[in-house]
Amino acid sequence: MSIGFDAFGSAYFDGDRPVSQEVSLHIANQNLQIGLDDGNTLFWPVKDIRILPDGAGKQGFMLRVTNEPLARLFVTDPDLIAYLPNPTRRAPPKGRGRLAAWAVAAVAAVAVQITVLVPLLADRLAVFIPPEGERALGEATFEQIRQALDDTGLAPLPVCENPAGVAALERMTAGLNGGDAIINLSVQVLDHEMVNAFALPGGFVVIFRGLIDQAETPDEVAAVLAHEIGHVVSRDPTRHALRSAGSIGVLGLLLGDFAGGAAVLFLTERLISANYSQQAETDADAFGYTRLEAANVSPAALGTMFERLRAEHGDGNALMAHFLSHPSLSARIENARAAANENSNYAPILDDSAWDDLKSVCD
Repeated sequence: MSIGFDAFGSAYFDGDRPVSQEVSLHIANQNLQIGLDDGNTLFWPVKDIRILPDGAGKQGFMLRVTNEPLARLFVTDPDLIAYLPNPTRRAPPKGRGRLAAWAVAAVAAVAVQITVLVPLLADRLAVFIPPEGERALGEATFEQIRQALDDTGLAPLPVCENPAGVAALERMTAGLNGGDAIINLSVQVLDHEMVNAFALPGGFVVIFRGLIDQAETPDEVAAVLAHEIGHVVSRDPTRHALRSAGSIGVLGLLLGDFAGGAAVLFLTERLISANYSQQAETDADAFGYTRLEAANVSPAALGTMFERLRAEHGDGNALMAHFLSHPSLSARIENARAAANENSNYAPILDDSAWDDLKSVCD
């Protein structure tokens, strides 16, 4: 069935030329059939035809179809409007499906960058960061940590420098280094009650006073220190720093911005509570066991430290959060005990006097 309309005074504008064409108008099969004076016929779905509000006032109606952004049809017969189901509905944006697809693709690209490309770049590019660059990044991050943890806001968190305590710490570090000394290894104690220890880029290992206060033997401190030295040797803090800083941080560090303020601010909290991969934690544990054995200290001390801290504080304290990576804490405690040689005649890494000195390093 075809319905015809009065087309007198109606005109079609194709949007390409500034001239109009006379038309004939019929509706059939849910389409407005627009017969042009050149013999061609256009088919506009009636559901997609809209009235332009700034058309021709009371003299007629200016129409458009949603899939033709420039074409216009001026009609004079008001009866035609009654056959349009959506004459005033806002037309959907052209290419909305394509726009949604691009949006999804953009989100997916960002996700791939964050979860795949940046970690991959970090692992591959960490070896290209020069030692002096790692050192500068570690120093800047260490100072930022001191500023961030100071409660007074007047001065950075103090570094513990009691000479006897520092000497005891150096003795412990030397025992763990053995004959295979690590270049530029710097172990610092910060005067803070947090029970924690962590590694920074460039050979820094930071121990909080709270960890020393919680330890019952020097071997427990040595076990944690040996583990963190393992992260230093594997350059895990540098890889973690690159991952945390993101793609901009990766480029900045590669281009020499080793102590850039933005990167350091990002890294401060991330490196204090770094959660390394399962392989990184397993490797650091294995390294620690080897160094403890070489220093004639039982690797079981690491498990003892973990077990007692978990019993006293649960899994929520800073040290537990730091070590709670993919390998379960129970498994790591068992592994530490299994690494100890029952036939070895282990001895404390520090005698009682040196242990007292280390406990008073912040006095």
